[in-house]
Amino acid sequence: MSTVKEEIERRRTFGIVSHPDAGKTTLTEKLLLYGGAIQEAGAVKSNKIKKGATSDFMEIERQRGISVATSVMGFEYKGKKINILDTPGHQDFAEDTFRTLTAVDSVIVVIDVAKGVESQTEKLVEVCRMRDTPIIIFINKLDREGKDAYDLLDEVEEKLGLKVCPLSWPIGMGQDFQGVYNLWEKNLLLYTEQKKQKIAKSIKIENIEDPEIDNLVGSDSAETLREELELINGVYPNFDVEDYLSGKISPVFFGSALNNFGVQELLNCFVDIAPAPLPKLTEQRLVKPEENNFSGFIFKIHANMDPKHRDRLAFLKIVSGTFKRNTNYNHIRLGKSMKFSNPTAFMASKKSIVDEAFPGDIVGLHDTGNFRIGDTLTQGEDLEFSGIPSFSPEHFRFINNADPLKAKQLNKGVDQLMDEGVAQLFTLESNGRKIIGTVGALQYEVIQYRLEHEYGAKCTYESYQAFKACWIESNDAAQLEEFSKLKFRYLAKDKFDRLVFLADSSFSLQMAKDKFDKLKFHFKSEF
Repeated sequence: MSTVKEEIERRRTFGIVSHPDAGKTTLTEKLLLYGGAIQEAGAVKSNKIKKGATSDFMEIERQRGISVATSVMGFEYKGKKINILDTPGHQDFAEDTFRTLTAVDSVIVVIDVAKGVESQTEKLVEVCRMRDTPIIIFINKLDREGKDAYDLLDEVEEKLGLKVCPLSWPIGMGQDFQGVYNLWEKNLLLYTEQKKQKIAKSIKIENIEDPEIDNLVGSDSAETLREELELINGVYPNFDVEDYLSGKISPVFFGSALNNFGVQELLNCFVDIAPAPLPKLTEQRLVKPEENNFSGFIFKIHANMDPKHRDRLAFLKIVSGTFKRNTNYNHIRLGKSMKFSNPTAFMASKKSIVDEAFPGDIVGLHDTGNFRIGDTLTQGEDLEFSGIPSFSPEHFRFINNADPLKAKQLNKGVDQLMDEGVAQLFTLESNGRKIIGTVGALQYEVIQYRLEHEYGAKCTYESYQAFKACWIESNDAAQLEEFSKLKFRYLAKDKFDRLVFLADSSFSLQMAKDKFDKLKFHFKSEF
């Protein structure tokens, strides 16, 4: 029987982030493939039947080819328990990704060799840097023509503000791509074509001067490789695990996820250097994984994981202690005791019931409406985990029922989907009309699609002009009353009955702030 400390040590929980189309979902697939978690990758076009990628289990994702819900997958590799959190790359779902980043201990950033660093990647890496999250970079699609390797590294340093340290180096690129020299394991990976499927062949070469390299890639390429490696050693810092763990340097790997190239090398290095579960800050104190008492927080809620059973799953990240099935835990916000008879562990869309789970693990809890994003569960102590953001929406639309016979289904669907945190619901004080606010416009399509396919309800939207949603806090009853009279048309209540001012322009917001100086205007619902 392994001890709790050993279980914590062997956990690796990380997120994969990138701009859409950089190959993130493909990389996730290949990591699962090497971990033996799946038998074949989803992108394999066999007999013209395209299997959906394992991590994209929502129908709309399959159709649009983008990941819109973060999914969680666990597998065992070299004695380590690996938990991958795949995140949406599309910027309209950035909020989901920001929350997911609160639940990971390290991150792999995927960059497309042709496109380089893109805007969405910059935003997400900034969040990681604010938290000093250790980052590994995977430069993908080397079998296509792309930017020069040095230029890419410069771009990463400049745009992402990261200090890089290459642990592998490409030999050629696109048409001339021959392989990668792996500095971490000191071996040469050759890119060979067999039956149209390109595969990697690994050859152990301790010394870069070994003439064997000339035989394998040709003397010109071998010479170029030696010169470039010499330059790398001169320009970039030597790899130091401590510097990586504290977020000071980021190792870089090159490869092609679609062709299984360089992925296993990335995984081998990752299990060696990536951090085990880290301590996490609460409003009260720092919680360490090795503490005896259990604690964890909800970072995501997924309504309708299985349309046959109207179940919602709350995703719990375990921070300390051991989580056990059928044990009473304290729900801090509700102040009540709860126990869970069938907590689930994930393998993409396959789920299995777990009896116990350890720090670093993600567990799905069946939920009948008790959870909100950011809720804390503990073994008794009053703790609240901090830093799980909910953003002020930037798009607003009235939602109308398109089928009067399905009003009940619509209300239930909207209610449950809002709990996921994909969007926020506001009810106007003046006439009771419902407005949905989102961070990105694409979410309206997802909501409409899911209402119809999961709840049997149809909705239409009409535009509502608003600039920002502001949550109002007041210690001055008289001023609040005056404000409420003046701005009555623009006031709404959110799902939790908090007062929200839907400012129609930045000018009117500024005027309101100036005139009502005793009110506080918050752009986040947590204040």
